Amino acid sequence: MTWLTIVLLLLFGLLFLAAEVVFIPGTTIVGLIGFALLVAGVWLGYRDLGTPIGHYALLSTAALAGLILYIGLRPKNLAKVALNEVNNASVHDVRRPDVLPGSVGRTLSALRPAGTVLFDEEQRREVVTRGEFVAAGTAVRVLGIEQNRIVVEVA
Repeated sequence: MTWLTIVLLLLFGLLFLAAEVVFIPGTTIVGLIGFALLVAGVWLGYRDLGTPIGHYALLSTAALAGLILYIGLRPKNLAKVALNEVNNASVHDVRRPDVLPGSVGRTLSALRPAGTVLFDEEQRREVVTRGEFVAAGTAVRVLGIEQNRIVVEVA
């Protein structure tokens, strides 16, 4: 029964180490558990089965762990899980307004005091007035941009 415990400890230690290196790299906890299982298996091999068997367990465990690390950390295998492409996408930055002060648009909804305005026949923007209500279909002019809000008045 003792040899079965030692073999299972070593087997699960190697499996945890392989899982850390190949399947879930960077988690560290799985690798530490695997290393602890390997140390416990080798130590029990020395204690319960004697020095020659402990040496065999230590050497075989070290060789298999080295092989797992070599296979898992090869550049060819790392390239499969590494990010190799550059993302050049951009997002609309609200700090740089695309509707300039003085631009004229037409309200699509009533502004009470906020609503939607169509600029240049293609740009829909949410806008606000300085408190007045404006009917739908009315021409409005941009006064300015205040804290990410487009402020308009009747043109």
